[in-house]
Amino acid sequence: MLDVFFQRLWYGRERQWLAVALAPLSWIFGLIVSLRRAAFRSGVFRSHRVARPVVVIGNISVGGVGKTPLTIWLANELTARGVQVGIVLRGYGGRSDHWPRRVTPESPVAEVGDEAVLLASRTPAIVVVGPDRAADARHVVELGAQIVVSDDGLQHYRLARDCEIAVIDEQRGVGNGRLLPAGPLREPRSRLSSVDLVILTKRAGAEESAARNFGSPAGELAVGRLTHAISLVSGEVRPLAAFRGAPVHALAAIGNPDAFFQALAREGLAVDAHPRRDHAALTPADVRFDDDAPVLMTEKDAVKCRPFADARLWAVRMELDISPSGRARLAALLDRLLPAPPSNAR
Repeated sequence: MLDVFFQRLWYGRERQWLAVALAPLSWIFGLIVSLRRAAFRSGVFRSHRVARPVVVIGNISVGGVGKTPLTIWLANELTARGVQVGIVLRGYGGRSDHWPRRVTPESPVAEVGDEAVLLASRTPAIVVVGPDRAADARHVVELGAQIVVSDDGLQHYRLARDCEIAVIDEQRGVGNGRLLPAGPLREPRSRLSSVDLVILTKRAGAEESAARNFGSPAGELAVGRLTHAISLVSGEVRPLAAFRGAPVHALAAIGNPDAFFQALAREGLAVDAHPRRDHAALTPADVRFDDDAPVLMTEKDAVKCRPFADARLWAVRMELDISPSGRARLAALLDRLLPAPPSNAR
């Protein structure tokens, strides 16, 4: 309920009097943020550089904006170039007894976090989690990574970086533009002027006009498209159209669950929505309903349901479609970071 309250405050038109009342706390938060960044830039706090290029993917706001899908896309793009990718991330919610820790598709979600298992499942990258992003990056390089991608690492200044990509939800933009707790921002909007690239994510078919309500900044567009569903038990693949004509349950424990539910509805599905808080641990009770209707969920949630999956449970695959100009700018950034391949000329 608290999540819903703040979402309405930050991204709605109601309760703005409360945002004004919280403004002094936002000023204090902003001062701390500015002093911390200045301390790293001046050398008071040390940033640690590793022996390989580092690309940071992050955002200046809280909540889901599509960082993980972009990380998956970038890791697979680099792999297609013949580059061994290493991905580092916090492993939110993980309770491992040692850090840093390498993650595989079979790693326990409770120990390493849902996003880490998803990244290990969807990419051939070396995935390492831990609270110290610099130590994680050193470890992933030791394991053979030729480039390091830091997922949700924009504010982790202890890890020196060669490239920064900021991700913004195109519909929600920067919300009311205020810093926490009066608004959704971790850093001021001006922080976007210092990154190498801004990617605006949206769901296929979402209304164009919604973005203008919240001051979405300029950037390259990346459209998330739901493509098909995969059975958690058998691995069977079905088009989403196969679920039309009867109600389905939809489960999402992500930063913006409504975006998932609306995307399913745009595919013509009759959705009975079951939102959960972001990264919520899921149990058999969360997928137990009064009927035998299919249960569709995000891939991030599916990795948590594998231990108790039955034939009703399906993971919905989402692919990112980046604009041609966005692909060109990403390619230019990668060309800058990676050494040119050796010439075969004699």
